[in-house]
Amino acid sequence: MRTSGESSGVNILLVDDQPARLMSYESILKDLGHNLVRASSGLEALEKLMIQDYALILLDVSMPGIDGFETASLIHEHPRFEHTPIIFISGVNVSELDRLRGYKAGAVDYVHIPVVPEILRGKVAVLVELYCKRRELQSLNRALERANADLAEANAALQAEKTRELEELNRDLKRANAELEATNRALQAEVAERSRIERRLKQADRHKDEFLAMLAHELRNPLAPIRNAVEIMRTKPSTDPQLAWTREVIERQLGSLTRLVDDLLDVSRITRGKINVSREPLELGTIVRRAVETAQPLLSEKRQHLELEVPDGAVKVQGDLTRLTQIVGNILSNAAKYTDAGGRIELSARAAGRSVEIRVRDTGIGIPADQLPRIFDLFTQVERGTEWAPGGLGIGLALVRRLVELHGGTVAAHSDGPGRGSEFIVRLPRPESGPAPARLSGSPRLDESAPCGDPIGGDPIGGDAIGDDSINGDEGSPCDRRMSRRILIVDDNRDALESLTALMELAGHIVRAAPDGELALELAASFRPSVVLLDLGLPKLDGYEVARRIRAEPWGTPMVLIALTGWGQDEDRRRTRESGFDSHMVKPLDLEVLTDFLARLPPDVTHS
Repeated sequence: MRTSGESSGVNILLVDDQPARLMSYESILKDLGHNLVRASSGLEALEKLMIQDYALILLDVSMPGIDGFETASLIHEHPRFEHTPIIFISGVNVSELDRLRGYKAGAVDYVHIPVVPEILRGKVAVLVELYCKRRELQSLNRALERANADLAEANAALQAEKTRELEELNRDLKRANAELEATNRALQAEVAERSRIERRLKQADRHKDEFLAMLAHELRNPLAPIRNAVEIMRTKPSTDPQLAWTREVIERQLGSLTRLVDDLLDVSRITRGKINVSREPLELGTIVRRAVETAQPLLSEKRQHLELEVPDGAVKVQGDLTRLTQIVGNILSNAAKYTDAGGRIELSARAAGRSVEIRVRDTGIGIPADQLPRIFDLFTQVERGTEWAPGGLGIGLALVRRLVELHGGTVAAHSDGPGRGSEFIVRLPRPESGPAPARLSGSPRLDESAPCGDPIGGDPIGGDAIGDDSINGDEGSPCDRRMSRRILIVDDNRDALESLTALMELAGHIVRAAPDGELALELAASFRPSVVLLDLGLPKLDGYEVARRIRAEPWGTPMVLIALTGWGQDEDRRRTRESGFDSHMVKPLDLEVLTDFLARLPPDVTHS
């Protein structure tokens, strides 16, 4: 970092109470060649401003003492700094009210954490360029003022001078005005370029989210027939141990890939504020038990020893069962991945005042000290000497931090260094005293009180129903009730269509299959199925239109329509609900969820 004594470049003031962030800003901006000056608080920033001028101020919104908004107001109240541009940096989603407050305080832009280096560097470069152009313009204005003063003095003192000298001064004035006009045009071009860059950045961010959704859909399509094929292999008896091992490998890796797709989508949804969590008291032991189940295949594969120290059901935590299970499961899986075969992992949980503390320790490769501050950043992986540690996209821990923060908790990591293991500590709020708070929002969750779960609930793998109690079946109907049903399966992916058809036939159902929307309508009219498993992205007629046309027919009213698709976001579920579907299940389909769903349908839905 250059000091103010090194006059190369302009002065940029970096204000943040976290040294790690200041260091990251310096790292991002150092290549611009300007003088970067640190301030760790609003008061220190004001002191720095009294010493020298700055082309730009990078100001953290959330700081102890006086926050970013108050600091910005104090800066711009001073006549000397009223035009100094300020970029606010915020680690949380900024409301429109906060933006208005920031702009009133003098902000020219916002940057969100985690900071994208190219975006921050581009914004700073544009503002510095504007500052430099403004200084050039001021210099030209002063030169013009001096020329005008010289002209006035010459006119007053040398009225009798030759006309030639006066004309020469006029020519100088015209040149100065031409230069000023050229500078103004250049400044306007710079402003227009900045607007164009901002539009492109917003468009790129929107395209990123669209790409993630498309990627998840395209990955789920091939995952569906793979899972169906594994289920078919499971039903076929085989005495060859190598074939059994092969099936288990495929099943494990399929589960890992499915979780990876779900994690990637969850990160995108949280970034865009699309995920809400419920708030209800939950037993800590239930969360730990479910999390261990998700990580058990990897623990078993690597022959690792897991030690549990969990209190009884009296200890409760406030939150969302699915998401809390995801938090603990991700940390356990991370520990297993970075711990060698035969290693030891310890999971302990306890009440700690008004919080619950969950600790996961491992004997794995450890975390270098310089990597600890960014271990929860998106796409971060731990390095192991000159080689990378076990692979992955580096999204599991980033998702953990964001989900923990949604619950009002904190997560931290500790390691004594490479080869000495790691420890992750999650702290979550305990339930408030009094009546249990109502569920705020989010997908319907699995009903633990039902004998075999609620197949119409919000299982993140199998999908969730979008109807009401009209298809839950008779009260008290047993979960193991199985009957032959007439099922129509519609999918343009041949492997997915044939494999799911085979699975349903093995289960004893009468099945018809269609690869496009038009044939699906014909078969629905002639075959009269009781259940239709319907893909959405179909040729000729898409799944939404097929569902609407079936519902428009008298014979289509009693049919149970299930959307079976790789699209699983809130907007997709809304569209299927409005098109007449009873349930929305996301590929790859969980056969057990579908089987329980079919078992819960009332007998009178089945056509003879």
